[in-house]
Amino acid sequence: MGSAEITTRMPMLRNRAKSYGILPGFGLTLGTTMIYLGFIVIFPLLALFVKSAHIDVHTLAAQMTSRRTVSAFSVSISASFYAAVFDAVFGLLVAWTLVRYRFFGKRVVDSLIDLPFALPTAVAGISLTTLYSNSGWLGRIFESMGIKVAYTPLGITLALAFIGLPFVVRTVQPVLDACSRDVEQAAASLGARPLTIFFRVILPEIVPAILTGSALAFARGLGEYGSVVFISGNMPLKTEIVPLLIMTKLEQFDYASASAIAVVFLLVSFCIVFSINLLQWLSRKKYGET
Repeated sequence: MGSAEITTRMPMLRNRAKSYGILPGFGLTLGTTMIYLGFIVIFPLLALFVKSAHIDVHTLAAQMTSRRTVSAFSVSISASFYAAVFDAVFGLLVAWTLVRYRFFGKRVVDSLIDLPFALPTAVAGISLTTLYSNSGWLGRIFESMGIKVAYTPLGITLALAFIGLPFVVRTVQPVLDACSRDVEQAAASLGARPLTIFFRVILPEIVPAILTGSALAFARGLGEYGSVVFISGNMPLKTEIVPLLIMTKLEQFDYASASAIAVVFLLVSFCIVFSINLLQWLSRKKYGET
């Protein structure tokens, strides 16, 4: 086959690859995917909706507009948001250090980033509470400065930042590593300052990755329970989070209210995560076109 014939048939081959895919077995893989989603994701969620369906609208409205429920939603969402912002900033700094610098113990530091993934969340909560309580090593220092960490929303945010940081680092790290140094060197040769190179050349490339990692950290923080239950103090109207409120309702055998709160929290979480994903798509489209 000559080069001219190959060139002529390339568009047809590309279209065929797009139509049928590179790997065979679309029906099998789609069926397996739907079975997995059905038994692991969709059916449990449907059961949750069915469990809360018999609650009348007035009871549901009274339950969701109570001070305790509104406060729990506010604490969970605000703490997750602040933790995600914290992780976005410091996760970028950690990823930058691991990618752009060589230093002694780099592999150890790189391994420690994944520790929150392997560490049981309850152990993380106990450790953070021990460190940041009023009598803890770090807590007494902050206490002397008039800052109380444990048993406050600040402690909840700290715990969520701890478990969410690896999401940002591991999402940004490969993208930052793939950034071409030639463009940076060309900008520097043209007289661009380091900050200009970072904000005009590097940052547009890694913004989608930062948003993705932050969204993952935020989503993880919304449903986190183990690392928060100890350091929060579990005080209603102050430091009570939604997962803990649901657990309290279950312990009181109020399954209907627990299911209703879970359904509403699920819908709120889905809307927030969907909005973040939409923002990611818009950012990729914007920076991809530029």
